[in-house]
Amino acid sequence: MSVRTAAAIAVVAGVVTTLLPLSATTVSAAPAADDHAVLRTEMGAPVPSGPLSRGGATETFDLTVKNPTGKAVEYKPWLLLDPKGPSLLDENDVVFKVEAVDAPATKSSVGGQDGEWQGLFSPSAKGPGAGFDIPANGKMTWKVTIGLGANYPTNNGDFNFTATSYNNSVAPGGADSHLFKVDPQIKTGELKTWFKQVNWGQDGQEPRAHLDLNYQATGDGTFGTALATSLTLSHPGAQNADFRLQALIDGRWQDVNAKDSRYELPRIAKGFGAASGVHTQPLRLSLGKDTKLTKRTVITMEAEVRQAEGSTWPLMTVPVQFPLAPITEPAPTEPTTNPTTTTPSPTPSSAVQQAVATSTGNSNVTTTGSSTGSLATTGAGSSTGLYAGLAAALVALGAAAAWLGRRRRTNA
Repeated sequence: MSVRTAAAIAVVAGVVTTLLPLSATTVSAAPAADDHAVLRTEMGAPVPSGPLSRGGATETFDLTVKNPTGKAVEYKPWLLLDPKGPSLLDENDVVFKVEAVDAPATKSSVGGQDGEWQGLFSPSAKGPGAGFDIPANGKMTWKVTIGLGANYPTNNGDFNFTATSYNNSVAPGGADSHLFKVDPQIKTGELKTWFKQVNWGQDGQEPRAHLDLNYQATGDGTFGTALATSLTLSHPGAQNADFRLQALIDGRWQDVNAKDSRYELPRIAKGFGAASGVHTQPLRLSLGKDTKLTKRTVITMEAEVRQAEGSTWPLMTVPVQFPLAPITEPAPTEPTTNPTTTTPSPTPSSAVQQAVATSTGNSNVTTTGSSTGSLATTGAGSSTGLYAGLAAALVALGAAAAWLGRRRRTNA
């Protein structure tokens, strides 16, 4: 039995135990939850033998359920298919039918739970969900038919088929299973998804986080449906974050709006496989003007990847965390009054210009220059201009007096 199937059986056992009535009489008088887990299932050899093929012939085997105890035990059939490969199965991907041999008339159906394909059957007279009462020291037998639908995923291969019960009536270790081979044989792989942190810094005047969401398939075959991805965003606390998410689509950044708190990304087309290489979706995130966050905060982004059709249970969920700061308004600058002088104004040095450019591109860099690029004045205050003007006037008066003196001497 595979690890995934065993885990599913354990979960159901826990659910059944949890749903037991909690009245005082039941708690004091009821036996332990596993006391009725006494049945054993046996699967006969499939006929005809050999691997199954997509859309090909089916195979049939006998399923017998035995009760070794001295009292009747209810059996609610649960047949679990555990495929090897990354695709989830739709109910039409597997042919399934059950007929009674030594049991009440039976009706079968196909269901799904947590993305798993499951076969069910029940007494025709009682309807879906009803069980069979396996008599004391007795047994019941059914004939099970199984095959592959024409659309069984090409990236899935062999599968285990386990006969157990969803009312926890099969004994631990008493569930029989069979490995069915699938033709043609393939090398099964997996779907890998991961975030790459590109940049958490300033983007122009706005703090943004840049990330790449990557996808890669391994093994043979391809996905038979498109792959869909939805993102959820969260942060500590209850303040409104006003997330602004954009995705690079067709060569330009486009807004991605949330629907029911989920952001849907562009789908990866049907036929994605190992030959497709790594598919990268660039993303960027910032906080809008309506955010109530006032300081740098750790944001959690979670990507949920699923098949766009059929079974849409998540194939995987990938989280990433990163810091993000809100937009800060630039501080107002004091107007600068340049004094009138008789000498040319100095040109700002290249070092000051560089510092100004850096300060507009990175909020973490502190400079002493003003945002306009003008140099700060040093030395005397604004009265210097007045004294300089007076001095210039006195010089001019002296020159005029000397000229008048020379003219008088000439005339004389």
